[in-house]
Amino acid sequence: MSQTWLIVPAAGQGRRMGADKPKQYLTLADEQPVLAHTLARLHHAFPHARLVLCLDADDRWFSPGWVPFADWQRVPGGNERMDSVLNALHAMAAEGDDVVMVHDVARPCITVNDLQALYQAASTHPAGALLAMPVADTMKRADNQSLSSRTEPRDGLWHALTPQGFRYALLRRALETARQQQTLVTDEASAVEALGERPQLVSGRRDNLKITHPDDLALAAAIMAAQAANLPDRL
Repeated sequence: MSQTWLIVPAAGQGRRMGADKPKQYLTLADEQPVLAHTLARLHHAFPHARLVLCLDADDRWFSPGWVPFADWQRVPGGNERMDSVLNALHAMAAEGDDVVMVHDVARPCITVNDLQALYQAASTHPAGALLAMPVADTMKRADNQSLSSRTEPRDGLWHALTPQGFRYALLRRALETARQQQTLVTDEASAVEALGERPQLVSGRRDNLKITHPDDLALAAAIMAAQAANLPDRL
């Protein structure tokens, strides 16, 4: 039986937040850090998964008490996201068919339903899967002076979210190939696509917010409060 793995890159500094610590350690309404909330959501969906947490080697904010998983390990983060994920893949005692899901530490609003839907797709589709959201807004193409030069058709466009899930062997081959070719990829799906594969898009909830800017903290807290009121058993 294949093992389920979770990789959470959490080595970023989050400089756009303008805070005195990385964004994953900023607290939400209950004074728990973003990282703790994200891990709690993942554990609720996959309590028996094995977690690999990518942290900066000089991280002085992390506390093991925030990790609810019984089976987990810490690995050093890299300069880029793909470097952190590769470090995790190289450190894991995984089999080729094991399902590996990668989730942004800054997405604490992910729900159990979306996590399980992604896992189901990643387990059955040979090229893996990613949570995504169809583009709803009008898309503009800007010139080098930030002037709107044209409107892009949005048909077939999706916002990529996380988690993204793939078989271990495929994901490792995709990211190792990207590194060998010195290609910087910003998500795992783009590395898999570069091999000629076509991951499955799984429509996810629009409240799967990625905390990036200072006002996102208040928005994330409001989303989580609304989710607790409406989905108390399925967070």
